[in-house]
Amino acid sequence: MTAPTRLPFQRASTLLRLSAAMQRAQQKAQQAIAAAAEKEAHTPAPFIVPGLNETARAIPNYIARSAVFAPVRRGWRPLHDDTVFLEGSNILLKGSGKQLTEDHADIWMHAMYLQTTALLGEAPSINRADFLRGMGRPTGGSQYEWLHEGMKDLARFTLCIEARRRDGSVKYSYGNHPSARVLAMIGGFDYDERSGSYTIYADPRWAQIFGNREYALLDWSKRLQMRYDLSKSLQRLIGTSADIQQKYSLDILKDRAQYTGRMRDFKVSLERSLTELEALEVIAAPRIEAASRGHEQAIWTRLDR
Repeated sequence: MTAPTRLPFQRASTLLRLSAAMQRAQQKAQQAIAAAAEKEAHTPAPFIVPGLNETARAIPNYIARSAVFAPVRRGWRPLHDDTVFLEGSNILLKGSGKQLTEDHADIWMHAMYLQTTALLGEAPSINRADFLRGMGRPTGGSQYEWLHEGMKDLARFTLCIEARRRDGSVKYSYGNHPSARVLAMIGGFDYDERSGSYTIYADPRWAQIFGNREYALLDWSKRLQMRYDLSKSLQRLIGTSADIQQKYSLDILKDRAQYTGRMRDFKVSLERSLTELEALEVIAAPRIEAASRGHEQAIWTRLDR
């Protein structure tokens, strides 16, 4: 009588112990995976950007297409708080901080270039005067102040960015969820007054955003010759597309430039910048023509590869 009743109990007890053991094993495996992922996240990756060198600078396509950097007029810089700069089926880009200008774009791209010259896991250190010369600027008190204020603005400006693949899976996501830190344009910098040098700290996650050649390469010497900030802004936009023939609505270009004035005034500035870009052989045959429903569009042929 006892054996038949004891056997099911023993089986149940054995199954419970087996189930508990499997759960412990599964938990250990998950902990090991999480630990490996955490270690990988904090392991600096080589900051390698093919094509980036002394004559070219790079900027990720999503940022180049957006108004994170914009040719806003001097002294007028709105303060952003989780402002949506770019949104689509595969991208959400938001930013917080004081509006960044094309001057900030120059500083940022040059700082990122310097990051590629540093050894793995090290922060590049460069003399302030050399930093300014690398951007084609003179050295002097006002220029040092300009550079220092620009560096502070970049360190204060943060991004929330989530990019997805065509199948909808997440490629990378920074700052959009509570568990993920926001991404600073520049992770920070130290200034050594004795040597007059900056040590620049770039968040290693930028290496992933630059991955898979998802960036625009810009001719640095031509950029330094540009007189108009809108020309620099358009150079970034042109570089994000491999299309030879490119066209953009004037409404889109005006919004992207953060231009709040009249369309006819913006059109004058746009024509002036298109002429400059043509003279520098960045584009050819630029023109503005009527589009659908009474709107206008700018069209050009891309030359700068």
